[in-house]
Amino acid sequence: MAASSPAAPQRALPVSQQLRALFYALTPNESSFRAVEEVPDYVDKATPWFITLILLEFIVKWAQKGSSARVNDSIACLSAGVLSRLPEALSRSFELAIYIYVWDNYRLLELPWDSPWTWYLTFLGVDFGYYWCHRMAHEINLLWAGHQAHHSSEDYNLFTALRQSILQKYASWIFYLPMALFIPPSVYAVHMQFNLLYQFWIHTEVIKNLGPLEFLLNTPSHHRVHHGRNPYCIDKNYGGTLIIWDRIFGTFAAENDKVVYGLTHAINSFEPFKIQFHHYIYIWKTFWNTPGFCNKLSVLFKGPGWGPGKPRLGLMEDIPEITGKEVPFSPILPSYLCFYVVTHFVLMLGFYIDLFATKSTLSQVTILMRAGYIILTLTSIGFLIEQRPEAPLLESVRCSTFLALHKLGYLKTYIALLSVTYEVLFSLCVAFWGIQMMKKLTSSTAKQH
Repeated sequence: MAASSPAAPQRALPVSQQLRALFYALTPNESSFRAVEEVPDYVDKATPWFITLILLEFIVKWAQKGSSARVNDSIACLSAGVLSRLPEALSRSFELAIYIYVWDNYRLLELPWDSPWTWYLTFLGVDFGYYWCHRMAHEINLLWAGHQAHHSSEDYNLFTALRQSILQKYASWIFYLPMALFIPPSVYAVHMQFNLLYQFWIHTEVIKNLGPLEFLLNTPSHHRVHHGRNPYCIDKNYGGTLIIWDRIFGTFAAENDKVVYGLTHAINSFEPFKIQFHHYIYIWKTFWNTPGFCNKLSVLFKGPGWGPGKPRLGLMEDIPEITGKEVPFSPILPSYLCFYVVTHFVLMLGFYIDLFATKSTLSQVTILMRAGYIILTLTSIGFLIEQRPEAPLLESVRCSTFLALHKLGYLKTYIALLSVTYEVLFSLCVAFWGIQMMKKLTSSTAKQH
């Protein structure tokens, strides 16, 4: 049946299925659907479990060694996750839309959507496609520019799992497209979500080793290696759910020395747009500074470590040495500013959740206005965390923008008392940051004299 055929509305998802989806532990009978419109949004339904597991990890790590996730890095991870999903507020998933188009127009064979054999074949197909998609995202510079955002955290915890790229999805669809010739879109849509959800819980240091499962599955231990910048970790363990592809194709490495996380050349920033796009800027500059047409193409399509005269993936000796004494970038934030940043980030999350809950009833203009405000908020919070000189001005503009959008009805709080509270709070914020700007201006003028 074509994906465009009429379909029943999504049925409610039991709590047990919401949880088991995180571990790819649903049966074919529980997760097979005739049409795409019937497929639950498993990722959205998993949000409460994301929060629960993050809190659980926080408690366990604090109990183990008295340390926990850093506020600045955690907010940067969540900001990347929010940015990566905003395009979906305006339109259907790009990957799924192309898949459906190929299925509707070019499919060669129609496997039954309700067959367990189709379900398990799709499980293997999606995971195999993910392996090559992920591997190419490390071995092709242009694709790495999108994927590197996920690797830019110098921590490794469940927040890191949410640190997603905005642009990577616009290239990854290529690796799954052959499946559209015979796998129904509804089955594909289920497994794309399960493959993504499975990779959430493996971003942790709390779970050390899973015994015999380490041979077959991608585990926290295997994925810690993948996120490492130690020489033995580079370009290893690309698997999504299964680790067998790495064992077959020679990209497997077991966890050995203590893993140091992050990019080989740290970007030292929590500003969301720098996290997402800094490597594109680097490619642009390198492209124009590299002589020769073939060399310019190599800048785009060979590895991120390539240079003229070097092998396709670059040289291991170019990677900075790991001493074990590396200290993550973490500028000290005053307590009041830390509280302010967390408070306004949580307020922004409320509007973000409401945007996705009500997007079907909103006009395109309203969606754009809300998305624009969310982007402005994330940018301003990044500036505040880094305590940039422009931060007071940008934050004053953001708070004024909130007041204007709230007054015009583009941002709603639904509760009258809460609405008044927000207006008073943001008015005070405008005044506070205005005073901060005046102080900076006065101080700058005094220094000049």
